Amino acid sequence: MSDSGQSPEDEKPRLTDDQKKQNHIASEKKRRQAIRDGFDNLCSLVPGLEGQGRSEGLVLGRAVDFMKEQVARRRELIDRIEQQGGVVDLSYAKAIANAERRLVPRQAGRDDETNSRPVPESTSP
Repeated sequence: MSDSGQSPEDEKPRLTDDQKKQNHIASEKKRRQAIRDGFDNLCSLVPGLEGQGRSEGLVLGRAVDFMKEQVARRRELIDRIEQQGGVVDLSYAKAIANAERRLVPRQAGRDDETNSRPVPESTSP
């Protein structure tokens, strides 16, 4: 019996250097494919990116711009609902405020709270 408490027959043979290299190459290919698939999925969701040749920087930049537009639209809808006397679930209002805060670039000398709209304690009348 070996030091690990297993019999020699139960121990797995060690990989050769070539096997380790091939495993690493396969893992790296799988990782890169997952990234490509993610970018393809992102391109299918962001208007104007479908079927284009594109750089990763362009895709990410346009995705952020699209997210900013969507969050702004949601904010406008919340404001309109509240102006008409409607009630917006507080958790939804907080989620929008959090998204606004994350999508606004931080400015030197300002903290996160000054970069977003305040969230009311309660949205009920």
